[in-house]
Amino acid sequence: MQIKSFRSLLFVPATSEHLWQKASQRGADAVVIDLEDAIPIDKKEVARAMAPAAIQLLKDKGADVVLRVNSDPRLWEQDLVGMPLTSLSAIMLPKVETKDQVEAFARALTKHASATPPPVAALLETPLGVLATAQIASHPSLCALGFGAEDFSGAIGVHPHALALTWAAQQVITGAHAYGLQCWGMAGSIAEVKDLDAFGKDVEFARKIGFTGSVCIHPNQVAIVNSGFSPSAAELEWAQKVIDADQAARAKGLGAVLLEGKMIDKPIVDRARRWLAARMA
Repeated sequence: MQIKSFRSLLFVPATSEHLWQKASQRGADAVVIDLEDAIPIDKKEVARAMAPAAIQLLKDKGADVVLRVNSDPRLWEQDLVGMPLTSLSAIMLPKVETKDQVEAFARALTKHASATPPPVAALLETPLGVLATAQIASHPSLCALGFGAEDFSGAIGVHPHALALTWAAQQVITGAHAYGLQCWGMAGSIAEVKDLDAFGKDVEFARKIGFTGSVCIHPNQVAIVNSGFSPSAAELEWAQKVIDADQAARAKGLGAVLLEGKMIDKPIVDRARRWLAARMA
């Protein structure tokens, strides 16, 4: 299922009412109301009771709102009760390891929604989830895959470093692109909120290997993520040259043309068009 492209998704705990007011002003493409990791188990009921007001407030302010539910079916079933699902741009299902989990969740969404339910973003955060990427990504209710670097690192007992995470991240990336889904994540830590230079390098690497956006856990990360997942000025200049050269080639009946010492043909033109389209989004 297609939704607008989200480069940055800023997490806000459902219980943090003081953060709701400013969340829509932080520049994120979407705000994620969180019922999972940010909420202690003894606060889940309180969070569920507060989440509808948070969703509606942000929606009224013009924000795209995403809800992250809990991974346990016994909990996410409760998370969906009375939730304003039609006000959501998407809903995140964490710790997904099988396509059957997505199917069960999609059926529950249909049951609880008063109209067409929001699309699902499946978060792959374990070795089993990564290995099942292709099957999970094929589910028609999905709009995105997310790679949970912190959880995956914990599962294999390492620090969230690109050396350990790149292979797993690329499995998720490949599965997402194979089925036309957005892919959110990094092959590095999203917990870095002080050393923003290091965070920016992780964002840059994430785009280079095929991620299309990332979640943010702090407002200071948002601008870096937005910039990092957008074409640079140099890339846009190159893309326009490619399009101009392609049009000139077509006018001469040619399928390829030489530009600045490199052969330009359809795959390169497609990439240029994609970057220019991202600028306009």
